[in-house]
Amino acid sequence: MELQVAVAKVAKWANHESGDTLEMIERPHGGLSFVLADGQHSGRGAKSISNLVARKALQLLAEGVRDGAAARAAHDYLLALRQGKVSATLNIASVDLDTKTLVLSRNNPAPAIVLGPGGVRVLGEESRPVGLYKNTKPVITELPLDVNTALIVYTDGLPNAGVRRGQRLDVAAAVERRWANGPLDARAWADGLLAEALQLDEDRPADDISVLVVTVVPHSGDAARRLSLNVPIG
Repeated sequence: MELQVAVAKVAKWANHESGDTLEMIERPHGGLSFVLADGQHSGRGAKSISNLVARKALQLLAEGVRDGAAARAAHDYLLALRQGKVSATLNIASVDLDTKTLVLSRNNPAPAIVLGPGGVRVLGEESRPVGLYKNTKPVITELPLDVNTALIVYTDGLPNAGVRRGQRLDVAAAVERRWANGPLDARAWADGLLAEALQLDEDRPADDISVLVVTVVPHSGDAARRLSLNVPIG
């Protein structure tokens, strides 16, 4: 098996900095975790909040703390620091090689999507963001690490694309179309979903948008690990 991961993200129109933060860390017992946080509102203030939440989760994951406990600790930290006045959404997507599972810890009203042998499944169980209410817990989904499986996680800018024009991106339907018309390709899917959102927003995104796609596909090639990054800086 081979793990493929891709991220596509843009900031809200006329903002130089996205309020979303995406971080990756290797797990102490094998595997990788991807932390996606979306700070309340947008711009520099939102970025500081999402950075704070992501860093707290990363610190604990690096120490071997379980995903759900790391998410709860990030919530407690933000709640104590900002006294329930600021929120952030938080997703932790992990490929756990110790348990051979794909795990999603979700504090995000926006659903996530899973693809597998059974087709497309929307993970839409009610979930609260971190930082607002006591005893907030993540919604945990654990899946077997099987070939031809995918997990798609995103911030609310994706499903809300087009709202200004009386439209809304149906993320599940967009995923089903790609699933029916082509192979699992993390890079193509992340870029494609972002492109559909930008088209609905007329290339002026009304909110920060981040899309994380994690796929498990048949392995081909050598045993090397590779990571690519493309970031416009000018």
